[in-house]
Amino acid sequence: MSKVNAILQGTLNWVDERFPLTSNWKAHLSEYYAPKNFNFWYFFGSLAMLVLVIQIVTGIVLTMHFKPDASLNASGVPVAFASVEYIMRDVPWGWLIRYMHSTGASAFFVVVYMHMFRGMLYGSYRKPRELIWIFGMIIFLALMAEAFFGYLLPWGQMSFWGAQVIVNLFSAIPLIGPDLSIWLRGDYVVGDATLNRFFAFHVIAVPLVLLGLVAAHILALHEVGSNNPDGVEIKKKKDANGVPLDGIPFHPYYSVKDIVGVVVFLMVFSVIVFFMPEFGGYFLEYNNFFPADPLVTPPHIAPVWYFTPYYSILRAVTYPLFGIDAKFWGVVAMGASTLIIALLPWLDRSPVKSIRYRGPLYKGFLTAFIISFFILGYLGMLGPTPARTIVAQICSVIYFAFFLLMPIYSSLDKCQPEPDRVTSK
Repeated sequence: MSKVNAILQGTLNWVDERFPLTSNWKAHLSEYYAPKNFNFWYFFGSLAMLVLVIQIVTGIVLTMHFKPDASLNASGVPVAFASVEYIMRDVPWGWLIRYMHSTGASAFFVVVYMHMFRGMLYGSYRKPRELIWIFGMIIFLALMAEAFFGYLLPWGQMSFWGAQVIVNLFSAIPLIGPDLSIWLRGDYVVGDATLNRFFAFHVIAVPLVLLGLVAAHILALHEVGSNNPDGVEIKKKKDANGVPLDGIPFHPYYSVKDIVGVVVFLMVFSVIVFFMPEFGGYFLEYNNFFPADPLVTPPHIAPVWYFTPYYSILRAVTYPLFGIDAKFWGVVAMGASTLIIALLPWLDRSPVKSIRYRGPLYKGFLTAFIISFFILGYLGMLGPTPARTIVAQICSVIYFAFFLLMPIYSSLDKCQPEPDRVTSK
């Protein structure tokens, strides 16, 4: 055994002389000290990485059989749609790979939304973690682009018409809008050029950007250290060896703890994949089981559930301003609703980070924001009516008020003092 150990150690030394394997292991795992009071909310960062791996692996397998071709085959069905059916029916375990990928798309947004909400709960965007938050928001935007490009690929009815509606929104931008829409489509209408272009973005371009951003996000996190439910900086209190008094090594403590979250997640994920992959039409829509037909418009076109809050904000703008069409201002409002989240580090003026020690004003505004977000998401799945439009307008105002009024209410809030050390609760 000692001879085997000597060989392994020698191999490790040989690698370390040529590649920083051991030093990176120590810096990012065994000697990366994380706060000892992480709770349930801290599972979602690692789960997001797990889902990213699931999406990449299943996506690679799907691309081996998928054909991004909008032309009709001998049966009069688009080749792209037929290739999805081929994957589902004829490729061994193809149905499982496809359902894992479609379920993983929604699961990705679930864990990312929960991860972002945890940041808002505990002030994880505050100094010195502003850059981590910025990287995270760019990841969120890249993820939305990835989901949008992938949504067209099955070439079903909702894929086709959903892409048609979203791409046409860009035409509302003054001066550059029409040209930008043509560039996105690759043609004057959504067709074969659009399908091939979106396939390239979905399979190559955006995933490369996502991987780079995730690496930057993790490196920035490990440079300044993780936040915790108390919002206390554990690097301020260290022992004689420079180890944070309230920190524990990420490995093995949290790497093992995360396995619990992974097991629970995979149990829920498996139940959905095997028993309800369509999830009542929210994950896979009914109309998308019909091939794309440019001559037949579905009675109601709506994006997938994770886009619907922003879609509701877009539809809530119904009045033109300064002589510019309401459609343009709707696009502006939709874009602003995502970009404004990145400004949280500079909007929040509270003396404390964690919601545990914030006053009633922040808690009240955050509650109203979450309720409005869910209502907007629900309304985005329904067809517009005058009453629903009014509700969407009210919720949109609440949504933006949470951010725009934050410098005022966060500075006026009556907060409790933060503890010197992290607590065990």
